[in-house]
Amino acid sequence: MHVHRKRLELGEPTQAVPILPGWVALAGGAVVWGLLMAASALVSLYVRNRLETAHLAQLLALYLAGGVLAWPFVVFTARLVSRNARLETRFAACLVLLAVGTIAMTAFLFAMDYRLFYSQWHQPLLTKTGMRQVFGTSASAVYQFAVMGLGLYLPVGLPLLAAVSLWLAKAMR
Repeated sequence: MHVHRKRLELGEPTQAVPILPGWVALAGGAVVWGLLMAASALVSLYVRNRLETAHLAQLLALYLAGGVLAWPFVVFTARLVSRNARLETRFAACLVLLAVGTIAMTAFLFAMDYRLFYSQWHQPLLTKTGMRQVFGTSASAVYQFAVMGLGLYLPVGLPLLAAVSLWLAKAMR
């Protein structure tokens, strides 16, 4: 009894939170997060060069898709590891997982686009040489994304990351 009352005073959850929210909330969150990531890239590109790039639509689509596709994995993983923890722990988990998950998914999509472009010069995929080429191309693409693409999450992406992570952490009650 004493432990239960103390948990309520600390604001900790008293019952298990489901691992996934409803499908409508999950899909809506994915679309919103993707749009926020595309907006972050748009603002950064505007600040850098007034949107003077030949690939603006493709870049925005990449960041949109990275955010949309990362969201379900992030929400599932965050709820799996921290759904019954204190608010601070849930916030930290959401912050790290949302940042890493979004960056990883966007870098993966960038690498797949890279692979698609260079596949015309590669050996067949299931050969030894083909596998080395895919690995090398993917590693090069991820490196290029890390050097040139991560900056498009700044300056807008960090405050958005913090705000959405706090919202996610509070939604896990």
